[in-house]
Amino acid sequence: MKDVKGDVIYVGKAKDLRKRVSSYFLSRRDIKTSHLVGNIASIEYILTKTEYEALLLENNLIKQWKPRYNINLKDGKSYPVIRITNEEYPRVFRTRRIIDDGSTYFGPFPNVAMLDTYLALIEKLFPLRKCRGDLKKRTEPCLYYHIGRCLAPCTGKASLSEYMEQVEAVRKLLSGQTEELIATLSKRMQAASVSLEFERAAKLRDAIEAIKTVQTEPEVEDFNPETRDYIACACIESLCTFAVFSMRGGKLLGRDIYKTEILDDADEAFPQFMMQYYGKSSDIPDHIYVSQSFDTGLILEFFSREHGKAVSISVPEGDSRHGKILRMVLMNAMQDVEKRLKLEGNIGGLEELKRVLSLPRLPRRIEGFDIAQLSGKYPVASLVSFVDGNPDKKNYRRFHVKTLGGAIDDYESIREVVARRYTRLINEGLPLPDLILIDGGKGQVNAAKEILDTLGLSDIPLVGLAKQFEEVFLPGVSEPIRLPDTSEALKVLQAVRDETHRFATSFNKQLRERDGKLSALTEIPGVGPSRAARILTVFGSLDAVRYASTEEIAARAKLPMAVAEAVHHWTDQIAGTQFGTAQFKQ
Repeated sequence: MKDVKGDVIYVGKAKDLRKRVSSYFLSRRDIKTSHLVGNIASIEYILTKTEYEALLLENNLIKQWKPRYNINLKDGKSYPVIRITNEEYPRVFRTRRIIDDGSTYFGPFPNVAMLDTYLALIEKLFPLRKCRGDLKKRTEPCLYYHIGRCLAPCTGKASLSEYMEQVEAVRKLLSGQTEELIATLSKRMQAASVSLEFERAAKLRDAIEAIKTVQTEPEVEDFNPETRDYIACACIESLCTFAVFSMRGGKLLGRDIYKTEILDDADEAFPQFMMQYYGKSSDIPDHIYVSQSFDTGLILEFFSREHGKAVSISVPEGDSRHGKILRMVLMNAMQDVEKRLKLEGNIGGLEELKRVLSLPRLPRRIEGFDIAQLSGKYPVASLVSFVDGNPDKKNYRRFHVKTLGGAIDDYESIREVVARRYTRLINEGLPLPDLILIDGGKGQVNAAKEILDTLGLSDIPLVGLAKQFEEVFLPGVSEPIRLPDTSEALKVLQAVRDETHRFATSFNKQLRERDGKLSALTEIPGVGPSRAARILTVFGSLDAVRYASTEEIAARAKLPMAVAEAVHHWTDQIAGTQFGTAQFKQ
């Protein structure tokens, strides 16, 4: 968040940026938040792949900008890392100091408890030396050898090659090559859980989580001191966005976003952008990684003549570290250009739709309906809303179809949900759509038309789109309209129809999965349908129940302690089987 001068006054992170940012502008705010909001002139954001990377980036940006409204920590410490020393017999330990002596570093670890779990796992699985300094020859090994925590290379009990095999195994673990290890630990955790050794199972679970946390290198921080810029270009039609991420001292210090429109190809626009971006800059990096190849001859000459610096420009391989960072930069550029395209909307397609359907006005708001069911079970309907050709998700709605009684009748389902939707809009005085789209053919369209006529809404245009031949049906018209595949009007209708179908089928799937979980829970002694529903509502998933303590299950789901114990003991088996097939005994 920046003030009118462009100074950074607050840095934050969130899984849901819209929800997090909007919370600052709610009416009930404390004094500090009110002052912050009163000074906000603009808000910028950076997308990362994981919450872990967002946490690291937040820490780096706060240290760089020292924003007025962030917590100001005085000690200046960085997150700890794991170091493998550059010695003949390397050691592995935790540190906050990065020393350029050839040692290898992994991390950083925002969660120190997680790091300790990680180091404990390494110490248990890979018996490396603990003594500091150069390795001194001994006649007898120390206590660590006798408890299985050191190979005792100091006494010649392990050769250098045997010792380095263990070091390489640690490198693989810390570099993310962990599939085999995670599979082994998961089997041990399952076995401990089945044998009711819950404390041991919990420790193994924590070890697995620690491994997963850093099984891939964070892309917002590393230990490479070279100055680097990453530049990605995303274009849709004539809209183009360049994103620049700068890595200095091994840390991502921010991003720049530049919006433009181009008539040339991106490979011609790239050098033009770089000339302008670095034209008057004094901060020229050693390396520039770009998202696509282009003729770099002139731009390299520019760096040499104007800045007196030799700069390398390259397109990194996709699986390399630089390639992964560049993918994140490209994600930010693409998100920006998609946002710009969305703001412009598909007005051309709407104008064509108005013309081919002879609509009284431009269909800026379109509402679409679809029905989903499985052999008469879980009948549901979806309503989606599009404004200016783009999804308006805050106005999406889902319906349980209530009048069928197990019968399979799409026409009656359409009648019910259309009646419920527009009766409510009429009663509440809410705006009506410019066009209604039904996922289906002549029968579904006529069913919806009956309801609209009954409600006195016959003036709202209504169409159906049948998927088999992409035919457009109008009420009371026997022959459908066929639009060419290249028609922008057809693309608008297809987008609405496909979204209604996706939204309806996903709701139907959720109901089927929830029913399966309820059935599984009701097989636990003492758990009936109402208790099963309450458990799922409170915890959200079987995995959440699985890792909760007996006391937590009893308190949150309001269960007797004996029933909570049964749930605690058996949920792990339910989660490990196909829902509804687990068998239990008192």
